Amino acid sequence: MTDNPAPTWLPCGRHRLDLSYPRLMGILNVTPDSFSDGGRHVAVDDALRHAERMLAEGAAIIDVGGESTRPGSQPVSTQEELDRVAPVVERLVCELDALVSVDTSNPDVIRQVAVLGAGMINDIRALQREGALEAALGTGLPVCLMHMQGEPRDMQQAPRYDEPIEDAVHRFLADRVAVCEAAGLRRERLLLDPGFGFGKTVEHNLRLLHRMERLAELELPLLVGMSRKSLIGKVLGRPVEERLPGGLALASLAVERGARILRVHDVGPVMDAVNMTWAVLREGCEHD
Repeated sequence: MTDNPAPTWLPCGRHRLDLSYPRLMGILNVTPDSFSDGGRHVAVDDALRHAERMLAEGAAIIDVGGESTRPGSQPVSTQEELDRVAPVVERLVCELDALVSVDTSNPDVIRQVAVLGAGMINDIRALQREGALEAALGTGLPVCLMHMQGEPRDMQQAPRYDEPIEDAVHRFLADRVAVCEAAGLRRERLLLDPGFGFGKTVEHNLRLLHRMERLAELELPLLVGMSRKSLIGKVLGRPVEERLPGGLALASLAVERGARILRVHDVGPVMDAVNMTWAVLREGCEHD
């Protein structure tokens, strides 16, 4: 196990997130075409009830996404993304007092959800879209920077790297952190996501998880999302609805390798797996 020397408390708007132990981020896709739950939570009331269940099962964060980023997906307009996301964020904040993260790369969406009370920005493009860095800087919110090769529409066509995957991801994230810091986005507001499944083959994903301790060298909280992904399906030969056991194994391994936030669909079972893994790891630390 690698201890991640990241800050213990992460200021998230009116919330403070304790990262001295692993936390769960519940996935709430309000899209018609996400890879495993598209169309299930498009209605605002349905989204709210699902978020309520995830919070009751132990989610510390609800991550709301209004644009599918599955392989082959196409971008949506700013207005369409806002129409999907804004009503859900507003009700999650006002009715459930939830710590809401918004999965977006759009600067206009970043600004609007911050006004509505979101506490975190989760950007698969690592604030590289024009205006996104400035928008994030103006919100005062923490931002998760993710590694992705290409764009969702083409990222899985032929992923290739000229160096070990863990070095490529480390270099990219270190560069993005430097750019953000130079622009005035303080380091203590940043989190990092290796981007499992985003421009990576099965072999890339397996190696990256095996060597994820390399990313802990960046000394920032690590957020990991592997829930129900095709990695599990390809290794185990399981369809989306049968990938939970494989996902539990990956969650435990990610925690052992330093992850502080796990982005998941199945909050209750993953919570049990994480708590059991953490109990074992803490026992080892207490007796070192």
